[in-house]
Amino acid sequence: MTGPNDPSNPDDASKPDDASKPDDASEPGTASEAGAGSARAEVPRPAEPDPSEGGAAAKAVPVPVPSWKAILRGLGPTGLVLKIGAPILALLISLAITMILLRLTGADPVSAVQSMVDYGTQQHSIVDIINRATRYYLSAVAVAIGFRMALLNIGVDGQYRLAAFLAAALGGAVSLPAPFGQLLVIVAAVLVGGLWAAIAGVLKVTRGVSEVLSTIMLNAIATGVIAYLLNDKRLAEPRPNSNDVATATIPHSGRVGPLNGFLSAIGIDLPGAVYGLLPLAIVVGIVFWVVINYTRFGFDLKISGLSPSAAQASGVSAKRMVVITMVASGAVAGLIGIPGLLGESYDYSLNFPAGLGFTGITVALLGRNHPAGIALAALLFAFLDQTSDILQEVEVPKEIVGVMQGVVVLTVVIVYELVRRWEIRLQQRTVAAELATGHDLAREAAGSTS
Repeated sequence: MTGPNDPSNPDDASKPDDASKPDDASEPGTASEAGAGSARAEVPRPAEPDPSEGGAAAKAVPVPVPSWKAILRGLGPTGLVLKIGAPILALLISLAITMILLRLTGADPVSAVQSMVDYGTQQHSIVDIINRATRYYLSAVAVAIGFRMALLNIGVDGQYRLAAFLAAALGGAVSLPAPFGQLLVIVAAVLVGGLWAAIAGVLKVTRGVSEVLSTIMLNAIATGVIAYLLNDKRLAEPRPNSNDVATATIPHSGRVGPLNGFLSAIGIDLPGAVYGLLPLAIVVGIVFWVVINYTRFGFDLKISGLSPSAAQASGVSAKRMVVITMVASGAVAGLIGIPGLLGESYDYSLNFPAGLGFTGITVALLGRNHPAGIALAALLFAFLDQTSDILQEVEVPKEIVGVMQGVVVLTVVIVYELVRRWEIRLQQRTVAAELATGHDLAREAAGSTS
């Protein structure tokens, strides 16, 4: 004799174990209406035609998505006006808050902002801003790949530093004719970054270790590995007349020249050297957008992050997608240090830039995981970093720039989420009114105006 919950009951055996409880990762077809103070936001999706209504398509049914997932995946308003208005409103609010903070420090906010604009628009500053933004952009794209699946790859910083170090050591030890020398360094960096990130993915799917914890620990391990190998008795050599040590210098055949020749051909003359691998960053952004939005892999990635059980039901292994996503994120992270390595420093030393992975997190959030948004956010952060030194001349601490960056990110994230929730509630009220009256209010309104 079997009970309703007995595993041997054939009726129950044909049902999934979680069929009687809602999925917190938003199962397809689940409808829920968020209240004003709800912690969940919702994404409208079209419902299937209802046979009882003569085959007419039912109204869009909101599918619940936890707010933290919505923020990570870059979900925002769907209306064009709100898409444009929300970031403008957020930037205006952040500018007002920044002006207040500058006033509290005793500085004249107008003169401080004017000094930043004047300094940041000089030609030598423009070159530095472009070069900084190139690294920030690659870092943010690496982070955004994980965000699209609601994965927090905090280890981008360790992945790119370890990749740049080993690639620099390889490029300095092996001399190949162009373009094979450049390709060797780039491919090595991609492989090292992807393999280092794969450790966190494997730990997550096999042992349930949070990628946040594992990637933070891997950052520390990468730092220790670099410190051990960056030694004149191992993979480094001392620099003359300096206490610094660095890997062997990459030969000329393995370097990438500046982009200034191409820019001059199209009428743009800049005094400094623009990274020759700037086009690589642009290509990475385009590939990221096409793969995420127009390929089966991108669909599988997003559905696995939205609902692993729904992905499993459609034949997609969520565990496999976790590992692949982490590898892809780490592979792009491996490219972060390459523009500077092949276009400026030509070796990895104690002065190699660090912390770019954490900057990428804020840039990705600010850019809403969209390549165009990330590019604008990267330029904004590069502008703020470049102009921070000039603030000291107007008696403003340069550390105020870090506060300004944090205010911008928080303001944009909060405003986007509030506008998105307001838009969803408006859609829900419209659908409820149409269901109550039996009329398509939107269609009738469009017909009355035409």
